[in-house]
Amino acid sequence: MPKIALVDDDRNILTSVSLTLEAEGYQVATYTDGASGLEGLTTDKPDLAILDIKMPRMDGMELLRRLRQKSDVPVIFLTSKDEEIDELFGLKMGADDFITKPFSQRLLVERVKAILRRSAPRDPAAPAGAPGEANTGKALIERGSLVMDEERHTCTWKGQRVTLTVTEFLILQALALRPGVVKSRNALMDAAYDDQVYVDDRTIDSHIKRLRKKFKATDDDFEMIETLYGVGYRFKEQ
Repeated sequence: MPKIALVDDDRNILTSVSLTLEAEGYQVATYTDGASGLEGLTTDKPDLAILDIKMPRMDGMELLRRLRQKSDVPVIFLTSKDEEIDELFGLKMGADDFITKPFSQRLLVERVKAILRRSAPRDPAAPAGAPGEANTGKALIERGSLVMDEERHTCTWKGQRVTLTVTEFLILQALALRPGVVKSRNALMDAAYDDQVYVDDRTIDSHIKRLRKKFKATDDDFEMIETLYGVGYRFKEQ
């Protein structure tokens, strides 16, 4: 039974979301502020965390910053603000998704299911070419200086580690599997999100911005992800 940590100072949200997730078969631990949430997430490690941004004692951004020093648990942010700065900052710190309040309980459940599926360890007995592997027959992708290990969820550029969220990894993987081939935003949505989860173009663009920034932090000359305006993105052929 997957364990989910829910951190929010709104007790109505804690109650309603907990009941919904428990009805889906999840075990839920709730915390009313960031400080208690950090302690709980550190000692009672969940499979996924849902964090509110605006909270007393310690906000969600600070909670995620401290959490990332100890854990790579997938994180969904709940935010009452629809500002790009929050989303980009959260993505930089390692959030996997954002949901803006007020939100549909069903939407949250589908996002939870999608992220848990993507972050689950791959079955080593699974046949090559299973969904998500694009029939490559191997888990290792090497494209020039880029090396991606799907089974270990690791990525390096010129031998240096680049830390990616689950969503960033899946988007880059979709691009790197076929260098030179343009991927539309819809195709990248399909690669990174469950079919039943709706995300808009801005979300994909934000992930691409974060990917570029992370690689440029390692190599200022990184220009492998190209934009074709009005069409989509592609990984440059070498």
